[in-house]
Amino acid sequence: MIEKINGRGAIIGSLFIALILAIIPLPLVADAFRPDWVLVCVFYWTIALPHRSNVGVAFVVGFILDILLGSTLGVRALAMSIVAYIVATNFTRLRNFSVWQQALVVGGMTGLAKIVVFWAEYLVQDIQLPAGYFYPVITTSVAWPWIFLLLRKLRRQWKIS
Repeated sequence: MIEKINGRGAIIGSLFIALILAIIPLPLVADAFRPDWVLVCVFYWTIALPHRSNVGVAFVVGFILDILLGSTLGVRALAMSIVAYIVATNFTRLRNFSVWQQALVVGGMTGLAKIVVFWAEYLVQDIQLPAGYFYPVITTSVAWPWIFLLLRKLRRQWKIS
């Protein structure tokens, strides 16, 4: 039987894996559809354990993601902080949604994060909106049920609270 482990280690480990999945090279065709692994992971832990994963965790992870992707510092940190704040203030409602309803909310939050990132990048660098910029919103929504079930199973199996 697996003993109760430290929740902080599990959260950090899953966020580390999400960061790796965010930077792993993919073919150009597949890269346009890459789910936002880090945002989904932050979303799950904020719903499951809002006292451990909160806006501060989202900001730090977003800042690390900015460094790894070589983008303007603070852009993804801002987007993830906004999403984490919205999720943290509504976590009791979101817990009562079905997985499919949560997938729609995850899609909406991913879309919001993408808009914030584009807006901040546009203000700094004057970039144009790519054609497939919002494809990850769809793939993140589709991936949510499986990610949710995997992380919930790990949280229950390891008795993380």
